Amino acid sequence: MGFSQGLCVLSLSLTAPILLYTANNSFTLQNPLTILGIEGAILAAVFIMTYLSVRNKKSVDPLFYVFAVFSFTSVTDLTCALELDGHIKGFIDFYLNKGEPYLNTAHCIMKNYWNGVMHFLLLLTIIYCMWNGKPFRSLALLWAGSMVATYIVLIPSIVIGKHAKNIYPAFWLNIVFLILAVWAAVTIFRRPRQPSIIPADKVAAEQKKGLLSRPIDLLLTLLVLGAMAFTIFRGFVVLECTLDICFNYIYQYEPYMKDSVAFPKVMMLVFLFYALPFLTVFAYGLTMPGCTWMLDWTLFLAGAIAEIQWTYIGASVHPRTPFTYRIPKEEWNLVMTLNLLYIAVPLLLALRCYKNPTFFMKTVPPGQADNEKKQQ
Repeated sequence: MGFSQGLCVLSLSLTAPILLYTANNSFTLQNPLTILGIEGAILAAVFIMTYLSVRNKKSVDPLFYVFAVFSFTSVTDLTCALELDGHIKGFIDFYLNKGEPYLNTAHCIMKNYWNGVMHFLLLLTIIYCMWNGKPFRSLALLWAGSMVATYIVLIPSIVIGKHAKNIYPAFWLNIVFLILAVWAAVTIFRRPRQPSIIPADKVAAEQKKGLLSRPIDLLLTLLVLGAMAFTIFRGFVVLECTLDICFNYIYQYEPYMKDSVAFPKVMMLVFLFYALPFLTVFAYGLTMPGCTWMLDWTLFLAGAIAEIQWTYIGASVHPRTPFTYRIPKEEWNLVMTLNLLYIAVPLLLALRCYKNPTFFMKTVPPGQADNEKKQQ
């Protein structure tokens, strides 16, 4: 059954390029409201077709419909990115003119590649697991973090950046997508985590260990502290700190942060005001036993930082970014190493929590381990 539902979503998603090509070559679309209406009608049709494909099922997870719609938009975004990079032609001219002209930017191209590949693969896997009774909550948290991050960067950047004067009605669909992504994230968080079968005495023994007795956690804590320092530093840089080190860094190492499109600046502020508090509590969670929330929020943040950093790195070297804003060749190795490490830290932390959650289980009261052992 899971295969058939996944095949249905895949088939619907693959109609996106056909619909785009038809609209681009069969109609003269110059009215922004008409473009919004057509986009809304297509998304509604995708929802209806998805509903009809499962109408005979006794119970359908409402998240399935959200995942199906986002799968369709993933293929749409991939088509857009491929055309803007010159690999295909004749699909989105009408939409760039009076729909979302800011899609021409390097940031949106890289964002669309991520959405068209990573999100699409994640969604198909999640749907397959959903219909086969397999756990999908962890994958869904990764997707939700990445999806929410996409829109909390995209929306304010367009409003405050140089594209603010070219906002057409189609832009407001991004608000709808953000609401759907947030609703999906809240729904996933509210669902119970798949229980880990770990003996109480093992939990008690693991939680008695100090940080120095857990070398992997010690290393991760140091990496998290390093990521926090890097977050604060780049936040100060985009806030135009007058210290020489900040001034030299933005001009000599990461000039992309000065780009007037506002995407890189908003990214750094999202890291400063959202990722930094998460990293702070994660450092706490690595030292204090029983922080069960680590198991979920590390996955969510890992997805968010991976999406933002991929887009940031890609845009900072993309040909559509003016040459003066790209990473200087002389500092390429250092800048890329720092940025790749910044992606790796939350991913490694999430992997550690997922693979070995013992330390983060609920604290075992004294004597409970012995009682459970006797009962066994």
